[in-house]
Amino acid sequence: MSQVLAPLPETQPSPDGMVSSHRVKLLIAFVVLVGALGYFAFQAFAGATVYYYTVGEINEIGPSPEGKTVRVSGKLEPESFHRATGSTLSEFRLTDGTESLIAAHEGVLPDLFFNEHSEIILEGSYEPNGVFISENVIVKCPSKYVAAEGDTG
Repeated sequence: MSQVLAPLPETQPSPDGMVSSHRVKLLIAFVVLVGALGYFAFQAFAGATVYYYTVGEINEIGPSPEGKTVRVSGKLEPESFHRATGSTLSEFRLTDGTESLIAAHEGVLPDLFFNEHSEIILEGSYEPNGVFISENVIVKCPSKYVAAEGDTG
C-alpha cells in the first residue's frame, strides 16, 4: 500500500493566485520605500553643501546669494585684528598671500586663530559691501608648532 502525500499547505498556490500577488505588492512597497529613503538622503546632503573658496576666488565671485552660507580660507593678515575693549565683535583681514578680505566675527575666537602658521576657515556670508560676516570660525592646526620668541623650552 502506497500512500500519496499532498504538498504542504504554504506551497500550494491558492486558486486565485494570492501568493504571487501578495509577494509582488511587498516587492513594490519595498522598492518605493528604498527609493523614498534614497531621495531624502540625497536632498539632505545637497542641502548641507557649503561652498569652499579661497580669498582670491571669493573676491572674484562677489557677494554670496542671500541666505547661502559659504566658506572662505586664508591666514590672518598681520596687524589687522581689531576689537573694541569689552566687545566681542572682531574685525580683521584674511589673506591668501596675494589678495585680502575684510571680515567680521561676533563671538569668541579659538586660541590658534592668532598663530601665524594656522589656516583660518570662516563660515558665513560675503556681503555686497565687501565684508565677510562670519558665523563660525574653524582653525586648522598648523602642521608644525613654532616656539614663541624668547621661549627656550
